[in-house]
Amino acid sequence: MGKINKIFSGYHKIKVLVVDDSAFMRKAIRQILESDPLIEVIGIARSGEDALEKLQEVNPDVITLDINMPHMDGLTCLRHIMSTHPLPVVMISSLTQEGAYETFRALELGAVDFIPKLSGTISLDIGRQKKEIIAKVKAAAFAKVGNKASAKSLVTEKKVLFRKVRTRACISEKAVAIGVSTGGPQTLMKIIPYLPKDLPASLLIVQHMPPNFTRAFAERLNAASALEIKEAEAGDVVEVGKGYLAPGDYHMTVARRALGKGAIIRLSKEPSNTLHRPSVDVTMSSVAELYGENTVGVILTGMGQDGAEAMVKVKEKGGRTIAQDEASSIIFGMPKAAIERGCVDKIADVSEIASAIVEAVISEG
Repeated sequence: MGKINKIFSGYHKIKVLVVDDSAFMRKAIRQILESDPLIEVIGIARSGEDALEKLQEVNPDVITLDINMPHMDGLTCLRHIMSTHPLPVVMISSLTQEGAYETFRALELGAVDFIPKLSGTISLDIGRQKKEIIAKVKAAAFAKVGNKASAKSLVTEKKVLFRKVRTRACISEKAVAIGVSTGGPQTLMKIIPYLPKDLPASLLIVQHMPPNFTRAFAERLNAASALEIKEAEAGDVVEVGKGYLAPGDYHMTVARRALGKGAIIRLSKEPSNTLHRPSVDVTMSSVAELYGENTVGVILTGMGQDGAEAMVKVKEKGGRTIAQDEASSIIFGMPKAAIERGCVDKIADVSEIASAIVEAVISEG
């Protein structure tokens, strides 16, 4: 947070429009945001229609937008915002399976991030999420929105890499560790569905995301992809051509199987001193340790430095590393941190990363 404060020092406050149909939630979110000296709430709106009218009067840097509102709901309002006033939007959603699906739809429509309501539509304990809300609003102020250059429709323009490669066994001998944070769901949807069914490696994916949402997101990735993608479970055998998404609130690591070749997945809440759980550094370091030179490390959009140290370890073990470029990153923090450490082999636009992964996996040297 100190780095963010330093960046904003000397500049105007982050101006925020808060949109929620609950008077309690509007007041609570406003109080939370204005407790930070770098944030100013310049307007509140009680509905989607009200929000669109307010946008004619105020010019916010960030909008917090409730998904579940009567009349014009958050998704409809978001569509209008992104078509007429493209701005960083942080969705406020319920912590349910249905809320997760609505949230991913919002991210596909252009929202930068989301904040789950931990206690239902009206979360009386929203104050518990003070640090998260402030951090995500600040991160959103850095985000690039409205750039559709790489956002091709996966339905109408999907071009999967059909290069044929031979696989020797179902047990994976190569692994691709992928780390991503803010902007991750929409970014991964531009990469994972473009990987071929016969990719001779497994994928171990860490997306900073709370419980409940990771399972729904894994299902969404699986439905769009040739590869089988699932939320990781303890004891899963790591198999070729499959992807494992770290579950929310658990670190995911790999360990050698007691019997036979290959690896299994372990889940733990330790270490407990990491900024994120799941942590990219924890997972990618574990993969690098076990798979060595057969590791491909990939770091994508997100605020902060999670994964940078693990990318160094991948290189030290003889593996290959890929980072998303600044132009296509919604937030360039995580890729930049890795690049600055001098451990990245290839820097690529999001539209090129699937190809880069395939090339790295099938390369013999």
